[in-house]
Amino acid sequence: MATSSDTSDQNVKSRRPAESAFKQQRLPAWQPILTAGTVLPTFFVIGIAFIPVGIGLLYFSDEVKEHVIDYTYCLKEDENITCAEFIRQNNMDPCACQIPFNLTEDFKGDVYFYYGLSNYYQNHRRYVKSRDDSQLLGRLSSPPSSDCEPFAYAEEDGKMKPIAPCGAIANSLFNDTLTVHSVDLNVDVPVLKTGIAWTSDKDIKFRNPSGDLKTAFANYTKPINWRKPVWMLDPNNSENNGFQNEDLIVWMRTAALPTFRKLYRIVDQQVGFIAGLVKGPYVLKVDYNYPVTDFQGTKTFIISTTSLLGGKNPFLGVAYVVVGTLCLLLGIVLLVIHVRCSKRYPPPLPHSSYIEQVPIQQNINITSTTEMINVNPRTPYS
Repeated sequence: MATSSDTSDQNVKSRRPAESAFKQQRLPAWQPILTAGTVLPTFFVIGIAFIPVGIGLLYFSDEVKEHVIDYTYCLKEDENITCAEFIRQNNMDPCACQIPFNLTEDFKGDVYFYYGLSNYYQNHRRYVKSRDDSQLLGRLSSPPSSDCEPFAYAEEDGKMKPIAPCGAIANSLFNDTLTVHSVDLNVDVPVLKTGIAWTSDKDIKFRNPSGDLKTAFANYTKPINWRKPVWMLDPNNSENNGFQNEDLIVWMRTAALPTFRKLYRIVDQQVGFIAGLVKGPYVLKVDYNYPVTDFQGTKTFIISTTSLLGGKNPFLGVAYVVVGTLCLLLGIVLLVIHVRCSKRYPPPLPHSSYIEQVPIQQNINITSTTEMINVNPRTPYS
């Protein structure tokens, strides 16, 4: 009859891992042995490779021309009051201001206009969730998602109607109008309103309902902070209207950091602007609608070109140069230390007459030290 101790022994044996190389940890392994002969060349190779790459990245970044205009506190035309203060005091009434500026060099090639915001946390969890992706695909048969609350319904003509597009992101759509006027040519710089959104966003994530947009959105109302309904965002281009309006699509892609910029327009290279923007005097005309001073934010208008690697961003180039320089310096310092210590403490020579003169215990220590130095990945365990 089996005792309790025999049963416990069987249970212990049954929990033993299978007799395989993987479970018994007998798989072949490679453990690098860091010596001066392997570490020093690695430092020098990294340094020699990284520095030229960093210099190239800095060169391409420096090729990008950029002009930034902060218009947060621009003065209202013919009045001594900022537009930020004017719209705050007058219940968001429109305000117009103008800012003259001068381009000191030609902006050749493709020229892009951006608007920038600071201290604006689009990455807040509740803000990011406040949208209805099903609605943005043109599916208006179902009520707005609960994620859109409290921007899911609004009152219109004495009754509550669902909002399209619903949610905090759409409700806070950037709605300043920015126009660049050329003083020398006395014309506004022509711009393109399309081609500013990601193709994947416009083709996959945003769809208009079928049929006439005004009829399709008849049972819906505009977001609370909008001045016009979604089907009138671009009345001059039916393909850039409704949920497929590219200004809306660009805004709905939330930024990861509180200071960000978003693409606003692309310069249409027509007569007078075939080569881009030439240097000279210009005027930025602003229809000021978007409040930012209440949360200590700022608004900027950016004129920029691009390079082979995109926009202006010297950080990556600086990082490569710094890492490459540090690796070269570390390599040189370690090489000097290695050379000096090798001369000061030479390894024992395996000479028979020398070994015969040392005591037995010291001879054992020399042998064991030599064995430790000569360890390699194929050395068997003793």
